[in-house]
Amino acid sequence: MKNYKSHLISTSSSLKEGLIAINQLTDEILCLFVIDEDQKLVGTLTDGDIRRALISGIELSDSISSAMKKDFEKLNMADVSLSEVRNSRMRGIKLLPYLDSSGRISKVYNLKEKLSILPIDAVLMAGGQGVRLRPLTENTPKPLLKIGEKTIIDYNIERLLSYGVEHIHVTVNYLAEQIEDHFSEDIDGIRVICVKEPKYLGTIGSVKFVSEFHNKTILVMNSDLFTNIDFEEFFDSFIKSDADMAIAAIPYSVSIPYGIFELKENTVLGLREKPTYNYYANGGIYLIKRSLLDLIPFETFFDATDFIELLISKGYKVIRFPLIGYWIDIGKPEDFKKVQEFAKHIKG
Repeated sequence: MKNYKSHLISTSSSLKEGLIAINQLTDEILCLFVIDEDQKLVGTLTDGDIRRALISGIELSDSISSAMKKDFEKLNMADVSLSEVRNSRMRGIKLLPYLDSSGRISKVYNLKEKLSILPIDAVLMAGGQGVRLRPLTENTPKPLLKIGEKTIIDYNIERLLSYGVEHIHVTVNYLAEQIEDHFSEDIDGIRVICVKEPKYLGTIGSVKFVSEFHNKTILVMNSDLFTNIDFEEFFDSFIKSDADMAIAAIPYSVSIPYGIFELKENTVLGLREKPTYNYYANGGIYLIKRSLLDLIPFETFFDATDFIELLISKGYKVIRFPLIGYWIDIGKPEDFKKVQEFAKHIKG
């Protein structure tokens, strides 16, 4: 929430001044944050708090401190807890302050606008040439191809922002200047940082060129996906499983229209009539413990599949997260055409 200053009021204010301040709010969330002389958050005040105070005999000329709620919901810089965010949302909290180490408000989250607040950094891979989509990608990098009125990568950036992700990097290579120019301005107050790889380094190798991470968990994903993955459920599964890496997995079924022999060498042991085999395919979206990124070799071609196999060989815990929803990998012209039609029927 960029404009939260109108929701601030000093402890030196009267209850009447608090009532006036609430009446002047324009975002329909009638809540004030009460700060002391050191700018520290000490309480909250709603129109309901004022009504209850007046009924109990408190005068409009009395200090706002006499009516404010001192036990309030907040997030601390030291540890953003997903359970706290969920509990606040379930309790109907609409504005959730984020405090720095001194107890001052650093930012305010509007839970009416955010699907969640996830303590993760995100890195989107946008360096590929999109060869299979030529001639569309001869002069335009694939992430900047438009689906309706927005580019492919913008759908992914906006979804990440809706989950409260504020540290986003995009690694670029092919026609990098166009993507850098695309993100030259902030989006809803968030700066998307482009990182140029010196050469094409595969589907995860360029992560090594991100100079700074802010959270313990890093989300890495392909920038050319069209999906409504629930990032909160993805992150929750990752944390609850105490995993080192989680992979978004796409259900994939193969139906065989014939009777299939069950064999031992050349002996027929049985017959399966028109079987269906169910698998999970790699969705190109990963959650990784930040410390494990040190295992990625520097300036070496390295795919995400190489990283997965490396972690498994070293005994790290790698889990799959079944992606429920839509997911389209825009790799071929028919995929691009399909997603154009699909997007017409999606709200937002």
